[in-house]
Order: sequence, then structure tokens, then C-alpha cells
Amino acid sequence: MDKGEIVWIEIAHFAALLAITLTVVQIAAPLYGVKSGNLAWIRVGRHAAIVVAVLLTISTVGLINSFLNHDFSVLYVAKHASLDLPIFYLGTAMWGGHEGSLLLWAWLLSVYIAVAAWRHWQTHSTSMPYVLAILGALLMGFLLLVLFLSTPFERLIPPPFDGKDLNPLLQDPGMVFHPPFLYMGYVGFAIPYAFAMAALITGQANEEWLLATRRWTLFSWSMLTTGIVFGAYWAYYELGWGGYWAWDPVENASFMPWLTSTAFLHSVMVQERRKMFKTWNVFLIITTFALAILGTFLVRSGVLSSVHAFASDPGRGVYILVFMMVLLFFSFGVLTMKSDQLETNISLDNPLSKEAAFLFNNLFLLVATLTVLLGTLYPLAVETWTDSKVSVGAPYYNTVFIPIMLGIIFMMGIGPVVAWRKASIAHLKRDLLLPAVLAAIAGVGAGVLGLANFYGICSVVVIVFVLATHILDTMRRVRARMAKNGSSSALVVLLQLLGRNKRRYGGFVVHFGILVMAAGFIGSGLFQDEKNLFMSPSDKIQVGDWNLTLKSVGTASRHNWKAVEAVVQADHKSGFTVELRPQKRVYNETSQPTTEAAIHTTWFEDIYVVLGDEVKDNVYSIRVYRNPLVVWVWAGAGVMAFGVAIALMQGRIRKRESLVG
Repeated sequence: MDKGEIVWIEIAHFAALLAITLTVVQIAAPLYGVKSGNLAWIRVGRHAAIVVAVLLTISTVGLINSFLNHDFSVLYVAKHASLDLPIFYLGTAMWGGHEGSLLLWAWLLSVYIAVAAWRHWQTHSTSMPYVLAILGALLMGFLLLVLFLSTPFERLIPPPFDGKDLNPLLQDPGMVFHPPFLYMGYVGFAIPYAFAMAALITGQANEEWLLATRRWTLFSWSMLTTGIVFGAYWAYYELGWGGYWAWDPVENASFMPWLTSTAFLHSVMVQERRKMFKTWNVFLIITTFALAILGTFLVRSGVLSSVHAFASDPGRGVYILVFMMVLLFFSFGVLTMKSDQLETNISLDNPLSKEAAFLFNNLFLLVATLTVLLGTLYPLAVETWTDSKVSVGAPYYNTVFIPIMLGIIFMMGIGPVVAWRKASIAHLKRDLLLPAVLAAIAGVGAGVLGLANFYGICSVVVIVFVLATHILDTMRRVRARMAKNGSSSALVVLLQLLGRNKRRYGGFVVHFGILVMAAGFIGSGLFQDEKNLFMSPSDKIQVGDWNLTLKSVGTASRHNWKAVEAVVQADHKSGFTVELRPQKRVYNETSQPTTEAAIHTTWFEDIYVVLGDEVKDNVYSIRVYRNPLVVWVWAGAGVMAFGVAIALMQGRIRKRESLVG
């Protein structure tokens, strides 16, 4: 440890202390400016928000530099790094534990606040003082936690020669990217939440706050989606159980705000077009952000047992729980007091309409959220009140959740094509009859080809139905435009349609990505082959069209771990051969073993090999999985990301206000 190392952490700590002081200015100055009519105070609040973002950037960089410099006089660094930790993980270990991950949350929120203050200063100046104050209060809550209950700046005197190392499960590229993307999603929902509250407070709860936050919501939803997929991919190849989603409580914690934000993204279209669902939309954005805070509580309080959980500290958990309760009390209190602003004389004209389709879509998504919430919190309630432990696993979720998700996907086929206000029977036949026939044929074909699972057949029917409605609707619009403009190129017309309505067709691409993922879920969920056996070198096993031979078992080492490594030759009946090297690693500092599965991926299936323990001399436990269509899950996520990128390019004309100039 030298003076340079000490300076970095001291600068980081001082910057964070200065940031929390200026956060008070960010909260108080805009409110005083509104009350006094002195617009200069509102600008002070804006400048304070920008400076806070700069200070927390310095604080975050300072903590990262403490890791890069192996400054073990910092307790947090000593607990989550070592001299042998590769630099790639040193630079990202900052969010490898409880304290640093909360600083990451606070830093992201400060950056979002600064961007929002810059981006919406002119267009939404009436709301901006309250937006700054609300977001400042949220940031204050997290900074109090970071500085006084979960500080990453605590010193360790005298410093140890070496640290305890990063959790071996986190020494993986998947966990480098999973938390930041998840947090970018979680934190991003604070912006539309603050705009919604500000709109109610200022009496301007019209559609303008939705236009201001549409891109924020879509961006946050896409980041949360990406974070969830990264986490699933990490679980797939790192945990060695052959799957990617186990309905782990912490997985559920990120999935719940995804469900409600998905409902919000669809519901706002109705308010923009028909001036309906105003109260419902405010309720959804409050619920989404509250569930993001709940996810923070579940992961960091220690109340859940999970490979994803960061800490076990009831004190911190109580603070976050109280924070969430204050948030809910304030939010629903404002919504209740200002509910008269959201009243409308417009009602649902007909159950056969786009508005009704979106309403049913929302109801399915909300029921899905409640299903997951019940399965996640029920064991906690039982343990609290009876002092006994119960678990809610995959059988519950698969039984209850799958029918709901089939309903959600089915509504994806109805919503985009049905008309606003009232759809005629003739138009419904035109838009839905052929897709329904194709879906029925696909279901019968799936049964004939050997798919015996009821939900599997239903999934095929629904996927084909939705795909057909989207394709036929697009083709119909292309033909109509070609006839109107006299164009002979369908591709040119399709690109013109995409350019004119990026939001609609970006949504279509997202829906297509969901269908691809759904096909991956069906293939990997219903047709997985699993074999558990004991093998010695030269033993063979057949799995599907593959013949696997255990060639040898040896050792391997790199950086801060040593491993027992098997060499498995996989021969496909087509003549293709690939070598797989599953490992059982032990990390030097922790002596904690980890499983490194060996996976060969094709567009049709994964061959997935896991090396277990040596059960007796030269005999090893081996697990082999054949997972059909898993790559479709990851490919579908990529298609969804492309669709979101298209939708984000959609421009909006915003009504301008004039308070701060």
C-alpha cells in the first residue's frame, strides 16, 4: 500500500459525502424556487444534480481504482479481490458485493437524473422542479445506505498482504455484464416514475408525461430484459444443472418488474390514442419501480437463500424495506389525492377492440406478476409466522404460470391487428381466420409428429397463430401501399412502412423475438435428454444422435484456480466430431469448487457435459444433457434487442411548456 492507493479511496469517500450534501440542494432548491417564484433556484437544483453525477462518477472510479491497485486497506477490496484475481475481474469486482453494487445503483441513478435534467429542461419545465426533488429524494435514500449502513469505503488497519478473492461464481464474464444491465433497467424506471408523480403534483396528468418518458421506459425495459437474459445464460453454463431458469427467488425478483413494465409499455398506447387507462398507467409505473426496490430488498437483505444473493444483513434489509414502504405510501397517497385529475368520460366501447385487447393483455401480465410474487413471498411468510421452512419450486410455477403466459402470447396476435373502438366481424374474419386455420393445422401436425404434451401443443398453436397474424397484417399493408403508390418493389414499400412507423414494426420484431424464445423454451423444456452415469477413460455413451467417449481426465490451471478436466470426444452420426472439456475448479483463496460445463451448440441442440466427483479410482460421475433449441432462447433475445433499437428511433412531437425558459 502506498500513498497513491490511499488517496484514491479517500477521494472516492469525500466525493460521495459531498454528493449527498449537494443532493439536499437538489431536493430543496427547486421546491423553494417554485414556492418563491424565483426561477434561479430551480436552475440551482439542476446544476446540483449535474454536479452530484460528476461527484458519484469520481467516487465510483475511485473505488474501482482501489481494486486495480490492490488496496487491501479498504475492507471491501480485501473481501472481494486478491493478488491473483485477473485484471478483467478486478475492474468489475466493484459490483461483486453488497456495498459496491449499491454504489453502482446510486451512481447510475445520478447519471440518469443529470441526463433527464438536460434532456427535458425545456420541454417539461413545469414538471422539472418536482422531478428533480423526487429523484433527489430517491438518490438521498440510497446514498444514506451507501455511506452509513453499507459503506464500501471502510478501512482495514493494518491491511492484509492479500485479499479473500472474489466469489468464484462471480469470476465469469456473464456476471460481469449481468448486474450492470439489470441495474440500468431497475434504476431507469425511476425516471418515468418521477415524471408520473410530478405530473400528478402539478395537475398536468395528461399524456405529456408519457411522451416524455416513452424512450426512458423502453430503454429501461430493454436493459432489464438484457440483464435477465445474461443471468439466465450465466446460470446455464456456470451452475452445471443443465437449465437456465429455475424460478429462483432472486430470478423472480427481476422478472416481476419486467412483467409490469411490459404491461405499462402496452397500456400507454391506449392512453396516447384514446385518453383511457390514465389511473391504471400511473399505478403500473408505481408498481414497476416499487418491484425494482423490492428486488433490491430481496437480494441484499439476506431473507432469501439464493446463489444470486449478495448479503445477509437484517439491518440493511430493514432499511430498504422501510424505504420501499415510504415510497409506496407517498406514491399511492399522491395518486389517491390527485385521482380526480385522471378521471375521463371515455369508456370501453366494445370488447372487440384494440383497447379491450390491451386490457386483457394487461390483466394477464398482472396475474402473472401476482403469481410470481405469491410463490416468492409465501415461503418467507410461512417462515415468519410458523418458524418452519417451505419451498415453492418449478412445479408450482409451471402449473400456474404457463397457461397465463400462453394467454399473454395469444393476445400478442390479437392486439396489433384488431381495430380501435370496435372491430367488425368481417375484419376479424379477414385478419384472424387464416391464422387460426394455420395454427390448428400446426397443432395437429405437432401431435402427429409425436408432441404429446398438452401445453407443448398449445404453445405451437399459439406461436403459429401470432406469427401468422403479424406476417399477414404486414403483407396486407405492403400490398395496399403498393397499389396506392404504384410501386413494384415489396421490399422498398416494407422499408417505407418501417420508416414511417418504427414503433409499430419495432414492436413486431420484438414479438417475433419472443416467439423465437418461446420455441426455445418448448424445445429445451419438453425434449431434454439427461443421463447420469459413472465413466472411466475410453467408456462410451450415446445421447440422441451423438456418441460420447471419455478420452481422459487430467488437470488444468490458470490465474487463481486449479481444475480437474475431462476430455470428451463427441461424434455426431453425420460424421462431425467435437472435443469437450468440462472442468471441476477449485479457487486458491476460497477452496470453493465450481462446475464448468462443456457445451457444444448448434442451431438445433446443445450437447452439455458436466464433470462430477471421482467416485472411486479412475471412475468419475458424468452428467450429459441434450438440450434442443436452447440457442433459440439467446437468438430470440437478440431479435428482441434489434426490435427495441428500431422502436427507440421513433420520433415524437412534444408539447412545450414555459416556466424556466
